[in-house]
Amino acid sequence: MSTTLTTIDTHDPGHAKQPDIGYHPDQAKYLERTARRLAENPELINTALPEGFPEKVEGPIVWEGNDWKNEAQWVHQLSDTELKEIDDALKHFNGLKIGMGYVGKDNFPLPTLSLKLKGLANELYSGRGFFVLRTIPIDSYSKADLAIIYAGISSHVGSARGKQDGTGAVLAHIKDLTMSHAHEKGGIGNSAYTTDKQVFHTDVGDLIALMALQTAEQGGTSRISSGARVYNELAATRPDLVKVLAEPWPLDSFGGDPGYTTRPVLYFEDGHVIIQYSRRHFTGYGQQKRSPHIPPITEAQAEALDAVHFLAEKYSLGLNFQKGDIQYINSLGLLHARDAFRDSEEHTRHLIRLWLRNDELAWSTPKELQPIWRRLYSIGPEEQRFPLEPEIRRKASGMTK
Repeated sequence: MSTTLTTIDTHDPGHAKQPDIGYHPDQAKYLERTARRLAENPELINTALPEGFPEKVEGPIVWEGNDWKNEAQWVHQLSDTELKEIDDALKHFNGLKIGMGYVGKDNFPLPTLSLKLKGLANELYSGRGFFVLRTIPIDSYSKADLAIIYAGISSHVGSARGKQDGTGAVLAHIKDLTMSHAHEKGGIGNSAYTTDKQVFHTDVGDLIALMALQTAEQGGTSRISSGARVYNELAATRPDLVKVLAEPWPLDSFGGDPGYTTRPVLYFEDGHVIIQYSRRHFTGYGQQKRSPHIPPITEAQAEALDAVHFLAEKYSLGLNFQKGDIQYINSLGLLHARDAFRDSEEHTRHLIRLWLRNDELAWSTPKELQPIWRRLYSIGPEEQRFPLEPEIRRKASGMTK
């Protein structure tokens, strides 16, 4: 998650101390913290919601995992006709002899599938917030052709591609790189590059696309959860935590300049609840420890962080990710997570990711996030880089993100 925003002077935390909280949520510590804080101040539950925030939000993006009974409700199975359209579009684009950064719906034509994708894009912004395409025949194409197919199909869902690091990469690899990339400057500070569990979070940008090149031998289930459902529970039972989430938080930039930035985790914008955060920026992860010379989070923020995670987990839906699937998620409206997994020689989990935006359908971006969004989607075709081999995202300084 990219977090550069407002420049802030170096902070001397003095006697302020980071709460006892780690990247992996500890339910016992969470319940103890909740009980202690409510015992100290029973009036917390009577806190007024922040100005403009509703008591409850409604709509199709407000759901619980047990609302969904069959994956046919969110999976579009590609027909032979649609797969031929994709293959024909690839041949057409390759015949143009232009860079990958130029791939778009105009030069990757999908005569009938494009209409279906337009409706599914609308489902991301105005419906449930997710869908899956099944199945691209991964083994039938080269790595370069798969990247073109992936970007080409996705351009019919979200025409704008976001850069994912300081090198201009618009394609990112989600894979266990703990052995192959152990030497990286800055180390591995993101669970995406491990077999570890990824806790609930959101990515920057409007939409996330994930394509499965290969699945794990065991585990690695992808989980999603409605941010609006989490909000409704908090608004009804712990409005004080809604207030905490809507106030500025200190996000660690892990050696960046400035050393930290501040912005809220929760927004209510143009009728939409938006949760935007990655837990590691408040707790650290792996080799990237929480920086000691920046403001710690508060006990209230620690409780709110755990509350969001455990509610998201409670109401989540597990997706059956298969090789060749492409999963699309509204990252403004949904949180996502991943179970820990085990690879084998035959089955090594490997996803590739795009960050997208559909300018025709897009929600309004909260003003605190607008500088990030502008930087994310400002990359031109010639600057877009599509790394075909796994790598760790980097800051412009060369440090790992």
